[in-house]
Amino acid sequence: MNHAKPTFYEFFAGGGMARAGLGDGWNCAFANDFDFKKGLTYQDNWGAPGVLKVGDVAKVKTEELPGVADLVWGSFPCQDLSLAGGGAGLKGERSGTFYPFWDVMKALVAENRAPKMIALENVVGTLTSHGGNDFEAICATFADNGYRYGALIIDASLFVPQSRPRLFVIGVREDVDIPEIMTTPAPMAPFHTRGLQTAHQKLTGKTKKNWLWWNMPAPVRRNDVFADLVEENPASVQWHTEAETKQLLGMMSDINLAKVEQARRSGRKQVGGVYKRTRINGKGMKVQRAEIRFDDVAGCLRTPAGGSSRQVIVVVDGDLVRSRLISARETARLMGLPDEYKLPKNYNEAYHLTGDGVAVPVVRYIAQHIIEPLVGPAEKADFIERHPMRAER
Repeated sequence: MNHAKPTFYEFFAGGGMARAGLGDGWNCAFANDFDFKKGLTYQDNWGAPGVLKVGDVAKVKTEELPGVADLVWGSFPCQDLSLAGGGAGLKGERSGTFYPFWDVMKALVAENRAPKMIALENVVGTLTSHGGNDFEAICATFADNGYRYGALIIDASLFVPQSRPRLFVIGVREDVDIPEIMTTPAPMAPFHTRGLQTAHQKLTGKTKKNWLWWNMPAPVRRNDVFADLVEENPASVQWHTEAETKQLLGMMSDINLAKVEQARRSGRKQVGGVYKRTRINGKGMKVQRAEIRFDDVAGCLRTPAGGSSRQVIVVVDGDLVRSRLISARETARLMGLPDEYKLPKNYNEAYHLTGDGVAVPVVRYIAQHIIEPLVGPAEKADFIERHPMRAER
């Protein structure tokens, strides 16, 4: 029985969050990212001399990729596909890197080195970008290159206190046997959302024929809340002065101030995430408003372009109300990274790294329930042994 570690290539690697999610049971044979600064953080955390190639994915050559990978993970840039982006979709400069990535995959297929599995991650807006055409294009690349595949919408809030729904498309080479228990004949909650089902209905021909509905169990309920992750003495940011906090509260509408008051009277420490939005007031004028949520979940971390998307937090503990920017370490914790993970010293660089990443426990969950049972016969036998109820269906 072969107990060698399964291997993977990590594309659009960032700080190696997919690698963190896969864990020590995996061997990273190659990693690539365009961003030099992220590359420094990757090396800082993973060492891995010779594994990381910093540069354009279009310049990656197959001779740099050793052997046949069990998995290729690619969290390709989302800027052109996100609802906050410009809507260029897969024709955009950033999200368009999807195509040179697939050129590398096609070259591996031509060399009879097709990876057993390919997993892609991106924003949920991918489903509707260009009327669904971009999602169709992504799905077609799997089908046309000899992969059966399926998609899942997973919100990181199932695992960490951050609202972060993302699309995961997971393909498996056609010659790899898939146990019947790992798929379902029809979509099922919670990972096959209505939006995903609508996008799937638009697929045609071979693209639709190669589709799988992955059968992944719902996780156990998360116990920690946003307040559990907050640092009392952060190194990367400072608490606001009383005057600054008062100014922030002054930007809130009556309903948002009522939320702060409700938190103050709750008798427990609560943390609210604040975003600044431009709203039209009663006189028809544009004003900047501070909007707060106290649902024990942080808003989705975004890259801090221009400063407006950097999250401000308000910590309410009885009569004490304090505010500040979310700290770099808190953003890392919201992505499921351990405190040992080394972040860039520069605040914006750290926020950019985490805001661009994939939530670590989501990767681990997908690996545990979909990827690892398929990367070898030993794993599959072990999977069935551990899930006799599912095997008997």
